Amino acid sequence: MELILKEDVQNLGFKDDVVTVKNGYGRNYLIPQGLAAMATPSAKKVLAENLKQKAHKEKQVIEAAKKTAEALKKLEVKITAKVGAADKLFGSITNIDLAAALEGEGHTIDKKYIGIKGGAIKRAGPYEAEIRLHREVIIEFPFEVVPEKK
Repeated sequence: MELILKEDVQNLGFKDDVVTVKNGYGRNYLIPQGLAAMATPSAKKVLAENLKQKAHKEKQVIEAAKKTAEALKKLEVKITAKVGAADKLFGSITNIDLAAALEGEGHTIDKKYIGIKGGAIKRAGPYEAEIRLHREVIIEFPFEVVPEKK
């Protein structure tokens, strides 16, 4: 039995995949749960058209992500923090702080897409973060943690 998946199904496939399953699995589980629909010739044509439109939209999203990446590469971000002896921070700097600093510069990026190499920062100095703007657009973003002036 051929089905078109409406959602990701573990160990079977991803959304919009055409899969072949046993009749009982399709009729008794996938279709009643709303996870799949029958892969009729007309449904396959509709799926092909939807995938074509999605590819066009995806291209626009990638272009926007690349423009944002270029803008981010031009930024110099310095995060100020209270420091003690030997440039050791009181507390730490995380991806949340970097997201807030980028928001202050006019770029809204969700904290879950920012990864600081080495985890939380405990000392002042230059660092790098990996920012994922899209599945295909990932940039290395340099920034600096500077001591707060007294």
